[in-house]
Amino acid sequence: MDQFEGKVAVITGGASGFGREFAIQGASLGMKLVLADVDARALAETVEMLRASGAEAIGVPTDVSDATQVDALAKATLDTFGGVHLLFNNAGVGAGGFVWENSANDWQWVFGVNVMGVANGLRAFTPLMLAQNEPAHIVNTASVAGLLAAPAMGVYNASKHAVVGLTETLYHDLRIAGGQVGCSLLCPAFVPTGIANAERVRPDTLRNDAPLTASQKLAGRQLTKAVQGGRLSAREVAALTFDAIRERRFYVITHPNIMASVQLRLDDIAQLRNPTDPLSLKPEVKPGDTPH
Repeated sequence: MDQFEGKVAVITGGASGFGREFAIQGASLGMKLVLADVDARALAETVEMLRASGAEAIGVPTDVSDATQVDALAKATLDTFGGVHLLFNNAGVGAGGFVWENSANDWQWVFGVNVMGVANGLRAFTPLMLAQNEPAHIVNTASVAGLLAAPAMGVYNASKHAVVGLTETLYHDLRIAGGQVGCSLLCPAFVPTGIANAERVRPDTLRNDAPLTASQKLAGRQLTKAVQGGRLSAREVAALTFDAIRERRFYVITHPNIMASVQLRLDDIAQLRNPTDPLSLKPEVKPGDTPH
């Protein structure tokens, strides 16, 4: 897909971070925009900013973990613009700490947004995109956490590994189905976005009563340090992603230096040796203390 003028983009997690920058990039290319986010206030502010720049844009408050709400997002898209050409399944949240210390609420929240959010988006929009019989593209936001398994990030790692497997399968399924819909898998490393503050949008029904454990506090510090040290901006990641869409390129690896850690993992698997800590090659990410 290399023609964007007048086409329709749907972006989940569109009020901040990557989603907001996808929208700004799309607007600069003359796209019509449908933004979805669980944060209604931030969503309204982002839509207003886009409209002030001259873009055609609507905001649809959406909890992507809820299939009914994603169906409503698809209906709103068709009712407003009559089609969809570019889908960003981008909404994401995270929780850290030792994997056995994560609560049932943590698992339900992270998997609901990160995995079922993508699944709901594919289910609601892919048939529409195929039926249009014109160039279209799907981008699923995973993470290098879908290619690696760093310690104290078990829930997040597992959710992003699921997105990787789901999107690779989507690629094969789309080829079998025929048509003009392509897809890409976005795997960014640490970038200054709102992911480190995702707790602000956790539903009250899925909040934890227990205080954070030592490992969860350490994971939070590690994430904050890594995100703050990110050398690539969300805007730059958005530009790289649109380049991949133009080229119909599947893997979008925004931080090539991380590939050494990915290769280390592949070598561990191929040689049947015990897993190496992927952060052993990224000492600057570690906060320098241990949970106790």
